[in-house]
Amino acid sequence: MTNVSIIMPYFQKRKYVTSSVNSVLNQSYKNFELIIIYDDNNKNDLNLINEIKKKDKRIKLIINKNNLGAGFSRNVAIKKSKGKFIAFIDSDDLWKKSKLKKQLNFMKKNKCNFSHTSYDIIKKNSSNIKKQFAKNASYEELLKSCDIGLSTVIVKKDLIKKNLFPNLKTKEDFVVWLKIVKQIKILKGFKEILSSWQNTDNSLSKSTIQKILDAYRVYKFYEKFSTLKSIYLVIILSVSYLNKRYFRLALY
Repeated sequence: MTNVSIIMPYFQKRKYVTSSVNSVLNQSYKNFELIIIYDDNNKNDLNLINEIKKKDKRIKLIINKNNLGAGFSRNVAIKKSKGKFIAFIDSDDLWKKSKLKKQLNFMKKNKCNFSHTSYDIIKKNSSNIKKQFAKNASYEELLKSCDIGLSTVIVKKDLIKKNLFPNLKTKEDFVVWLKIVKQIKILKGFKEILSSWQNTDNSLSKSTIQKILDAYRVYKFYEKFSTLKSIYLVIILSVSYLNKRYFRLALY
């Protein structure tokens, strides 16, 4: 039986996807399937993805008829997955070789159904590698500062199936983590750095205006807060981000 289903949406990441897939295939833990969801109406990269699929029988490919976005693509894969656990990796991110093995052991030891890890932040054309350290997060803490890297998360399938991704361009994972933390109280953070997030040119998460608008939608429409409280929390979230960014710049 497959223990872990790894979900990777693909949209215009030709330069990075091979390295991302290889970082999965090179895992010391072997009992997994990798589900790639091709989410681009333009099929120019499909030959590349099909060649990648031939590398390993554990790779499954889903081709969306229309562009659904990363969140809805993950939902499609979750519903078709066979694993007891779900892990996520974006097609421009990287995993350390021991990522799955160490994190699953951490979850077993701590008897938790959700965990995330620390990760490196790699900026294009820069030798600097910044770090984001994972910590345990309660609902109130998560509302004010979401530091959970999507490509670091492993979650029990039964839990994520009840809390699927919404239709947002960014912050769709934030909605899911908030839903989950209200059910399990604490999101466990594993402090070891086991993943790398690559800050690529066409990353949606780089759009500051989009992130601010989507953060407001999270608070207002998904958490059902008042307009005033939603604006307040957007400001708190933004200040937290700027403080961390300034601190990182000072260090690096």
